[in-house]
Amino acid sequence: MSVLPLVFTSGWASGINAYAVVLLFGVFGATGLTDEVPESLQRTDVLVAAGVLFLCEAVADKIPYVDSIWDSVHTVIRPIAGAVVGALLAGQNGSLPELAAGAVGGTTALLSHFVKAGTRMAVNTTPEPFSNVALSLAEDLGVAAIVTFALFHPVAAASIAGVLLIGGLVILIFLARRIRRFLRRRSQRREERRLADAEARARARPPSGDGSEHF
Repeated sequence: MSVLPLVFTSGWASGINAYAVVLLFGVFGATGLTDEVPESLQRTDVLVAAGVLFLCEAVADKIPYVDSIWDSVHTVIRPIAGAVVGALLAGQNGSLPELAAGAVGGTTALLSHFVKAGTRMAVNTTPEPFSNVALSLAEDLGVAAIVTFALFHPVAAASIAGVLLIGGLVILIFLARRIRRFLRRRSQRREERRLADAEARARARPPSGDGSEHF
């Protein structure tokens, strides 16, 4: 069970920024800072791909509404990444079945992803973009700090990740009404734009005469 805290923490972090988790683990393993990272995460192609995708997320994650679209796309990707990383960590350590580790990592990643995506929806209800930038930077720094801390103090890091996860879920419950209002207003705006476009097309259409003109 010694690898379980690390799996839990990596799952929580993957739900927020899966590419950062893979990149951090890979770099720490390749530089010899830890022996807990499997070799498959230290491969050059994996590090390059994770680095490029991390940069893409770092940009998309700070743009209002684009961040919510990005989160929607990653509803599947982040839990899968959490499950794969958890299974690889368990396979490296050998003290926990890979299937169980994958389930723990994937489930934790899914829950933290819901917290992240829901919080972003609530933040996007404000007109200014600075909240998105500040929240994104806090998430990136938090993931980097806790993943690094987990490699050397896995139990303490897992405790912190657990508190953050539970706190995030509680906050998400309180934000649910605000998120529903935001989604309802967005749906109304789309319907208004659709009706306006239809009316504009109707006005632009030339009137049809009932009879033929005579010259």
